[in-house]
Amino acid sequence: MEHWLINNLLTFGLALVLTGMLIPQILVIAFRKRLFDGHDARKVHTGEVPRLGGIAFVPAIIFSVLATVGLVLIVNSGEMVAALDMTLVPLLFLICSLMLLFLVGIADDLIGVRYGAKFLFQILASALLIGSGVWVSDFYGLFTLDALPLYAGWPVTILAVVMVVNAINLIDGIDGLASGLSALALLFYGMVFYLGGRYIYSMVAFGALGSLLPFIYYNVFGKAVRRKKIFMGDTGSLTIGMVLVFLAINVVEYPFAKDEFTDVNPMIVGISPLLVPIFDVARVFCRRLRRHRNPFMPDRCHIHHKLLALGLSPAAALTVILSFAMLLLAINLILSAMVDINLLVLLDITIWIAVNVALTQMIRKREKRLGYSLYE
Repeated sequence: MEHWLINNLLTFGLALVLTGMLIPQILVIAFRKRLFDGHDARKVHTGEVPRLGGIAFVPAIIFSVLATVGLVLIVNSGEMVAALDMTLVPLLFLICSLMLLFLVGIADDLIGVRYGAKFLFQILASALLIGSGVWVSDFYGLFTLDALPLYAGWPVTILAVVMVVNAINLIDGIDGLASGLSALALLFYGMVFYLGGRYIYSMVAFGALGSLLPFIYYNVFGKAVRRKKIFMGDTGSLTIGMVLVFLAINVVEYPFAKDEFTDVNPMIVGISPLLVPIFDVARVFCRRLRRHRNPFMPDRCHIHHKLLALGLSPAAALTVILSFAMLLLAINLILSAMVDINLLVLLDITIWIAVNVALTQMIRKREKRLGYSLYE
């Protein structure tokens, strides 16, 4: 197990270094070619900021994972061959899915792509996962459902991919939010796969985590006036979202036999790190439909917009949301062995609704006090 720890650290380190080398070069090219994120009423940033940081993610992830696999095969192929035996096909199809979303993301960041076309590519990417054998075949009691037949499991998988990918994309509204939530989830999945003995997937998680950390530095701490700030854009959010949903489905589909996880519902382990972006996109989608708006058109009604309307700085809002995400994850893991999954999910939804109602009431009081609107 110790040498697998070294493999994970090597994958993480390679991705960290490669992304750290790529992002400064992307910044240089973006400023030379004047490729910046446009300003509108929804944006909270000022200055000229490129939105091409996500271009570094996929090359870093693929290179770090495959380079580590190749090196280990050269040095000691036995255990790596055994680890690849059940994961090689899903790994290859994951790379194919990432390349599809990588290409559509670059196109969207450079010239814009209609959301219908992006959905089509997301469905194609999910079909690749299904073809590799990665699909949701069991709900483990959620909604009182257990094993799912093909005709139900495949559409559920497509829905899961589309929802998670778009949830990461849509919550990318303040510095460090999408990347911070993704980093927390990747760290969690990496530890779960490592402790559960599924080392290839832990390498994927830690490779993706390594690719995110240099970006977070430039995104959160970089200064636009110094030409050091960058956004991940759709290229980043779509591909990181794909990695997350791939890992989440694998957690759900292949329960671990080790003692660390025998009492925890696999569905809870899979979805808990993603609850905040999933709940947020679901709430925003329903809100837009209720107000007879196009559910795919952006606005200022996400959870971070509420916190900003209360007067919090973007950094403070980021801290609150990340802390809340970790709290939900901890609650679910602690209660999973003691509480029915449906009651636990109902508790999660209740907490989410209560928090949003409380925030809205606080915003309205502040609006009344200040005499003008702060939130749609």
